[in-house]
Amino acid sequence: MIRGFSLAVHGGAGVLHRDCMTPEREAEYHAALDRALSAGEAVLNTDGSAFDAVTQAVCTLENEPLFNAGRGAVFTRDKQHEMDACLMDGSNRQAGAVAGIFGPKNPILAARSVLENTDHVFMIGEGALAVARAAGLDFEEKAYFFTQHRWDALQETLKMEAEGTLDDDPSRRHGTVGAVARDRNGHLAAATSTGGMTAKRSGRVGDTPVVGAGTYADDATCAVSATGDGEAFLRLCVAHEIEARMRLTGVSLERAAEDVIMTELNALNGTGGIIALDRNGAITTPFNCEGMYRGWSVERDGRQMAIY
Repeated sequence: MIRGFSLAVHGGAGVLHRDCMTPEREAEYHAALDRALSAGEAVLNTDGSAFDAVTQAVCTLENEPLFNAGRGAVFTRDKQHEMDACLMDGSNRQAGAVAGIFGPKNPILAARSVLENTDHVFMIGEGALAVARAAGLDFEEKAYFFTQHRWDALQETLKMEAEGTLDDDPSRRHGTVGAVARDRNGHLAAATSTGGMTAKRSGRVGDTPVVGAGTYADDATCAVSATGDGEAFLRLCVAHEIEARMRLTGVSLERAAEDVIMTELNALNGTGGIIALDRNGAITTPFNCEGMYRGWSVERDGRQMAIY
């Protein structure tokens, strides 16, 4: 049993192919994941809550233009940004989520404002933005969120669609950030944020903001943050399916996660992965695609980061 804190973060399962990954680019991804771990650890090292830790870790990832969330989010086919986010506190199973929003610098804080300032769990569009404004959150203009590589990816995707050559390249279809944590008091939390799929239809919502699909936390079992084919993760209710297998059958987190990602998700031809930790702080990060940007930290045991 791990008596200190545990923390894991991810930058999505839509990784660059190995032959496209330069040493310089790989170092950038590792540095970004390291900054997110530092942000979460800064909370946990001072006896802060897992809930605050995942919030800070995801805010840091949203601020990184490398990842598909917040700054650096992908474009819809209408050349806009529509962002989704969710977080859940395992100590009381309270959750907050937003979908289809644009403007807040950190969508995860908009999700948290729904949890803290309304009687609701899930809000969309203008209603969610009104709550974020009332909470005094920072808003940014389009130029802040724009990145050239996301714009180029949209143009390439639309061109491939027109030519009938569009494939299922995960680096175009996947892209999410997330964090899970266990604090020194044994409480768990999970948070996930995304810009969605490149060239998605306006109004499309994936698994990220749906409690039980892309995000879930319960002190009694585990905390999960998912990334991958949103439609498949929605159909499987991946995060809750993993939790339910642990709770109802007594299997380990590692076994439950492996079965869902490597068997159930494969059966739907879905790809992606999760980061998760159990009530004792044990971490697992299975994925069934080429890679997943991920990092983890266990108190007194250091940090590790990986892509492939």
